[in-house]
Amino acid sequence: MAQGDGRLHGKVALITGGAGGQGRAEAILFAQEGAAVVLTDVDVKGGEEAAAAVRAAGGKAIFLRHDVCDPKAWQDCADAAVSQFGGLHVLINNAGTISRHGIKTIPLSSWNKTLEVNLTGVMLGMQVCAPAMRDAGGGSIINVSSIAGMSAHYDAAYCASKWAVRGLTKTAAIDLVDWGIRANSIHPGQIIETSFFRDGAPGHTESARRSIPMQRQGTPQECAYLALFLASDESSFITGAEIAIDGGFTAGAAIWMRSRMRDELAKAEAQG
Repeated sequence: MAQGDGRLHGKVALITGGAGGQGRAEAILFAQEGAAVVLTDVDVKGGEEAAAAVRAAGGKAIFLRHDVCDPKAWQDCADAAVSQFGGLHVLINNAGTISRHGIKTIPLSSWNKTLEVNLTGVMLGMQVCAPAMRDAGGGSIINVSSIAGMSAHYDAAYCASKWAVRGLTKTAAIDLVDWGIRANSIHPGQIIETSFFRDGAPGHTESARRSIPMQRQGTPQECAYLALFLASDESSFITGAEIAIDGGFTAGAAIWMRSRMRDELAKAEAQG
């Protein structure tokens, strides 16, 4: 394993959704920076492969099957971090699901399931893991929201859950500050190497790329570097923040696209 600068030396991180995408990228990077990693997921095969890859490269990692909607499963994961590695300093609530239904069509069962995973799962993770983090001297919680938690999205339940995670994170930042625990949310935009993005409708990937001012999708590795900063002591005075990582989309995609349209219309008019 390529060694980093030891920015997480001596820390223990619990990463949900660790079987692939952002979770796997975070696990690999955190291990390179000296952390011991507990990866969790409902995808047992992918999770075990991710943990094995970290260990094969010289890092410390274990995998646990984990339903984030189950309080007991959360307690088992927190206990495993303490018993296997001596404590818990970082929690990344990365696990999530998507509904792909608007308000007009969403079944109640789909609404409830999406909020249970994306919102209740995050709350349970913070509630259960915070005492272990307090006992370890404090730490950092990183809740993975979305740009759908900052603007409208064609998915009623997903959008609602991600806005809620944004607010819940701010509440956690204040509620847990006396335990030395920081809480921040990150808001990824179009991350192409995830199942959420690959499973989109035809034209989804290209239309997304064209709407991003930086004219490309992001990567799980770029999100992992943001998570690394928030997990490290370098961000020790940051809590309750919401950080978009979206190539400028939420900063002003509409005005950027309008200016491009204006130029194209002006050119067409000049030509004839």
